[in-house]
Order: sequence, then structure tokens, then C-alpha cells
Amino acid sequence: MPSTPSTTHPIHPDTHIGHVHYIVGDLERQIAFYRDILGFKIHWHKGNAAGLGAGDDDLLRLTQLSGARIVRGTTGLYHTAFLVPTKWDLAHLLRRIIQTQTPVHGFSNHGTHLAIYLPDAEENGIELAWDFPKDVWPQSFGDMLRRREFDLHDLLAEIEKSPMRWDGIRTGTQIGHVHLHVANIEAGDDFYRGVLGFDYPYKQLPPPQYARQMRFFSAGDYHHHIGTNIWQGENAPQPPADATGLRYYTIVSPNADEHSRLVSQVHQHGIASEMTLDGLLIRDPSGNGIVLVSALAKNS
Repeated sequence: MPSTPSTTHPIHPDTHIGHVHYIVGDLERQIAFYRDILGFKIHWHKGNAAGLGAGDDDLLRLTQLSGARIVRGTTGLYHTAFLVPTKWDLAHLLRRIIQTQTPVHGFSNHGTHLAIYLPDAEENGIELAWDFPKDVWPQSFGDMLRRREFDLHDLLAEIEKSPMRWDGIRTGTQIGHVHLHVANIEAGDDFYRGVLGFDYPYKQLPPPQYARQMRFFSAGDYHHHIGTNIWQGENAPQPPADATGLRYYTIVSPNADEHSRLVSQVHQHGIASEMTLDGLLIRDPSGNGIVLVSALAKNS
């Protein structure tokens, strides 16, 4: 297994992914999709921008760009995983998808989590996910990738176990992970492990047939916070400035000291950065935007 460079400190195990920010072509259409189908709440809406989520911190920020267009075959977002707190919540999302006849891309039981895949109104990938308890997770990366049955009827039966009314996604919903298209799998590995200090789940590479085209990275013992793949092709170009899709996602350090240490580490590796109103903006080797923040700053 490739080793993390000795100059890189492991990322704090309580690091997590914060909100994602998309450029959109039609703000009202995107708001309607997330609100009316998936039950997101509108936290704020100012001019050409909006923030949505479950009622606490933003999960999704949207900024409309005049003339923005969908561009395929580039680096950027594969999907954002919105992680709900209970199986009951995922069951209600599935029922809502059925009721609204919303197209889906598929379903997966990864052993670590159940996942429903679908596109939003502008083809950004969505994974609706619920984590199994950690004590039943697979014990190896290879086992996590094994095919398992996804029982739709079993999931829908979860609704009858609670008389509570579902009023959309609830507090406790978070960004479980982001999965990105990159131009080079090894360059992405060098950045996410060698610069930021993430590790492989189970401290293992995927089996060889997967490792050539995808990697997962995690903080602590989570199954993954970041995924990368080259499914848009080796050396896929970056999206043009007028493309819809991912503007950035946030990596949230658990405290100010850890945030400062991570920022210092990024600078020591010579990574270009820009201070923005949202936090320190950096880019991975494929141009995917990342904003580094601390939990304190995020909540202030």
C-alpha cells in the first residue's frame, strides 16, 4: 500500500464534510426540486442565491449564474451523499420518490450503508443514504464493495414502525460524503492522502480491479468522506467557467487549532489558496473546489 508522506499529519478523526455549493442555471427550479421532492427546508434566499438543509446548518448552497449550462465529460461532482439519521427517514424519502415518480439511477446496499441514487433537476448526482450501525459494517474494503440485496419492501415497511409525521428531512441530516470525477487517480490520491492527510477506509486500497479507477478516503474510522474516480476518462478536462455543478465542498475541522494546523500543512505543500467569505478555498489537482473551515467558524 502506498505510504502517506512523513511530512503529512493524519487529518483529525472528527473531521467531516460540510455544505456543498453548486452553480445552477435555474435557481427556482432547483429549489423546487429539493424542497418539494426531497423535503429540504429553505434556510435563506437572497437574490440569485439560496441555502437549503434540514433546519440547522446549510447542507446545500445554490448560486444562479446567467447562462450557466450543463457540461458533460469533465471533472467535478459525481454525487453528494445526503446522510439521514434513521432508516425511517430514508424510507420516507423512498416513498416520496415513488409518489412523485422521480427518476432514479439505482439502489445499493454497501453493507456500511443503504443508498438511493438519483439526479437533481440539473443532473447533479444525489445519493440518499442511511448508515447501518458500525458494529455490522464489513471488515474490509473488498467486502464493502460486494453486491448485496437492497430490499425496497423492507425499507418501506420501516414507515409503519413510527406514527410520526414526515415533514421533510430532519435535523441530524448531514453530508455523508462527496464523490468526485478526477483527471488522474494517483494525483488525487497524492492530494487527499499526501496533502490533506485522509486515509483509506480500513487503511486498505480497493481491490486492484477497482483501485485503477476509484479511491475512497476517510477521517477516523468512517467508511468514506471523499470518493474519487476517473469514469469521465483519464485526463478529463475541467469544466468551463459557465458550467453548472460543483463550485466547492467544505471540509470541516472539529476546532480552530486543528483548522490552523491543516491550513499550515496545505501551505507547506505549496498548494495555492484564496481566502473567501466562506473560508480558505483550495483546489485538488483536477480543479475541484474545497473550502477549509473550522466547526466554530462554520457555526458563528
